[in-house]
Amino acid sequence: MKRLDQNFDQELAFTDEVHALREFPSRSPAHGSRSWRTLLLLGAGLILIGLNLRIGVASVGPVLGDILGDLRLTATEGSLLTTIPVFSFGAFAFLTPALTRRFGMHRVLGVLMIILAAGIALRLQPSLLALLGGTVLVGAAIAVGNVLLPTAIKSDFSHRVGLMMGLYSTSLFLGAALASGLTVPIMSAFDGSWRWALGIWAVPAVLAVMLWLPNMLHRSADLPESRRATVEDSADGASADALSETGEPPFRSILTDPIAWAVTGFMGLQSLSYYAALTWVPVILQDGGMAAGKAGWMLSYSAFPAILTCLFTPTLAQRIRPRWIGAAAASILIGSGIAGLLIAPAAGAPVWMTLMGLGQGAAISLSLSYIVWRSPDAHHTGHVSTMAQGLGYLFAGLGPFGLGWLHTVTSSWTVPLVTLLVLLVAQLLIGGIAAQDKYVRAGGVGCRKVLLRG
Repeated sequence: MKRLDQNFDQELAFTDEVHALREFPSRSPAHGSRSWRTLLLLGAGLILIGLNLRIGVASVGPVLGDILGDLRLTATEGSLLTTIPVFSFGAFAFLTPALTRRFGMHRVLGVLMIILAAGIALRLQPSLLALLGGTVLVGAAIAVGNVLLPTAIKSDFSHRVGLMMGLYSTSLFLGAALASGLTVPIMSAFDGSWRWALGIWAVPAVLAVMLWLPNMLHRSADLPESRRATVEDSADGASADALSETGEPPFRSILTDPIAWAVTGFMGLQSLSYYAALTWVPVILQDGGMAAGKAGWMLSYSAFPAILTCLFTPTLAQRIRPRWIGAAAASILIGSGIAGLLIAPAAGAPVWMTLMGLGQGAAISLSLSYIVWRSPDAHHTGHVSTMAQGLGYLFAGLGPFGLGWLHTVTSSWTVPLVTLLVLLVAQLLIGGIAAQDKYVRAGGVGCRKVLLRG
């Protein structure tokens, strides 16, 4: 049995290296061959990219009322500005594997930041079509980034996954906090122009491109000369299914896996409640009597308790027993905040935003960590990330639109918020399944090894 385990170890190491070269050609074969400065620059670039992956959406909520008034849109129509990106997160996520094989993971990450900056800047044009078109570009760029960041962390920082996932999920909330809190003051600085308040957020994306430029141009230099031809050949056209020749399953093989579906369901449900709140909480607080600027800051404030749980939840979740406690705690905290908005939205706003922030930070860090934890290697991480974020965000896109529609029909926020509470019960139950210590059973080497030892 000992020899069999050794054989599996060797097979796993060989297979992971093959996949690193074929599906993720930008990966260096060994972490030890990189200097600490290279790793620091790579990690800082990944975190700065993560910082930009919520700004383009989070900046809309605080000025949504001004947009509705200026363009004479209903609440349902206005919700498209945050629904389109979330649907795009799902739809464009499925393009990520093909883009990665063709151009390389690190190059794609740089290009998507350029597209993100262009989409945000397009909102400066005085046209509803430009506003919607820019929103689609923003959603497309974020979609690819959503899928690639966990994969890049698994590939480049497999020795520090917990730390990097904590920092990555924290950067998401920090970006959302900055956009939610500063957009209204920026609008005031630009004579009440919501277009400039949205367009100025292209600057962080440009900064991310500048920091990431060395990784875009020189990542192929990390590979030994003897392996570059193989990498270039695979990048030029091997299909996803061709990877099965190495013994690993194609993407379609995880579509019947219950753990993969649980991870997808948890991702979709927590994203639905997050983006619904991101869109409508400022409006709910304003309807409760709070000033627009303060309502934006309340949403921004909720990101700070979220940052705390983002940082510590991945580490704690790996230590606590039973595993489902983390997912349950996140759902209960979010539900408590939503219940508070039903009772006294403006009067108790600091308490409700604290509870929601704590829960949302835990939920998003868990959903991203489940993608990595339930995958035995970078190959599976790419598949699970594509499935969870592709299908999950397609479902989550119903949140902002659905709440806007329910509010329009009922002329009240009671039914929309009660609906969110019901969905949180489903999130708790599905999160308990996703929290199990199991790999996706796609038949790969890593999965066989775990089943043998178990």
